[in-house]
Amino acid sequence: MAGPGEGASLFGEIRRLARTSGAVGGIAARMAGERVFGVRANRAGHAEDLRTVLGGLKGPLMKVAQFLSTVPDALPAEYAAELAHLQANAPPMGWSFVRRRMSAELGPEWQGRFAAFGHEAAAAASLGQVHRARLHDGTDVACKLQYPDMPSTVEADLRQLRLAMAVYRRMDNAIQHDDIYVELAERLREELDYVREAAQMRLYGLMLAPVPSVHVPLPIDSFCTRRLLTMTWLDGRPLIARLEQEEPPQDERNRIAEALFRAWYVPFYRYGVIHGDPHLGNYQARPDGTVNLLDFGAIRVFQAHFVRGVIDLYEAVRDGDEAKAHHAYEAWGFADISREKLAVLNQWAQFLYEPLLDDRVRRIQENDDPQFGRSVAERVHAGLKRTGGVRPPREFVLMDRSAIGLGSVFFRLRAELNWYRLFQELIAHFDTEALAARQSAALAEAGVPPTAKEPPAR
Repeated sequence: MAGPGEGASLFGEIRRLARTSGAVGGIAARMAGERVFGVRANRAGHAEDLRTVLGGLKGPLMKVAQFLSTVPDALPAEYAAELAHLQANAPPMGWSFVRRRMSAELGPEWQGRFAAFGHEAAAAASLGQVHRARLHDGTDVACKLQYPDMPSTVEADLRQLRLAMAVYRRMDNAIQHDDIYVELAERLREELDYVREAAQMRLYGLMLAPVPSVHVPLPIDSFCTRRLLTMTWLDGRPLIARLEQEEPPQDERNRIAEALFRAWYVPFYRYGVIHGDPHLGNYQARPDGTVNLLDFGAIRVFQAHFVRGVIDLYEAVRDGDEAKAHHAYEAWGFADISREKLAVLNQWAQFLYEPLLDDRVRRIQENDDPQFGRSVAERVHAGLKRTGGVRPPREFVLMDRSAIGLGSVFFRLRAELNWYRLFQELIAHFDTEALAARQSAALAEAGVPPTAKEPPAR
């Protein structure tokens, strides 16, 4: 239960709205002026101002911005480019906050339950900060403490997100964002529940147990509440630090990339589950080239027919089969797909699946242009606008986010792998009934609440 002043209070929302509405309202005014009066707004300058405002705020609006920066043309390119720079590393809160939060979650004698507890945060993110501690049995643990007033922060930020999306849709309806908003809102609200995240962490431990190249922390249930998540401490260096401090040899970069590929896609193709937040802060590199996978708040569970549709679309792109592609989009939840829209959507599918079509060692993208994906997205956006627009189903959001986000990491690593064979290994002998059975058993064993699953198929 939320403590005094920490529910989704009206005053908490008002405070948050006061701090963010100027930035979002500025977008609305400038975009309206551009539409009605033909005045070209200084989008780049205003986008930088927006990033400055959001970057100083703890909370989900920063996380939403990171999501939207990878959804093709969900926002204008200038805004997406600036928001893509936001990192979940806001300055941590001080020891007085830590004492209050720990006392509220574990009781006034909480310090006696630890042999040691670090006063300084080891990491700080959008929804909470992490402290290193040690239990009396010698286990080193990480304690993630949720920041104050997060429920009201989420609701205020979601109001601003809805406003920004509504304004952009009036200006450009190539992509209708209704279901994107619903999906992001539901996932963000789920991220506030650390008991849920502990269950999802257990789920990933189960699913990735046969993958020795990926390490998942274990939650310590007796030290977990809705606003406190305690897990085993994993030693490793943030991947971005490993890449920036020195140039890892090609073999190490390849091992890291293969481990990340399995970390994302073994759960998806065997259990219908995806980790929806593949940014560089959510994994660490270990000296042996294996990786630590972190942060299990944004998890998506798909029905087996959706996963089958992903494989069907791959086969359709490979074989040039328009009828099979149309069926795959319908399985995902797209509606009213004309032949013209199908051709446009297939441009995006070709971009995503292209590395999986070649049975050879190669980079994920063979040209060195970091804006290549953006240029493809712009062509797709123009095509959708020309053909009447499309409404992406909510199931599409985290799947696309993962594919694009993970692909950008592979590009940054300059990994050279046979992506085709890695993929074929995962989809060989795929069976929807077997996936559904594995999924049901794993969710039950991990204790993941049933609301994490999507609604029944349309």
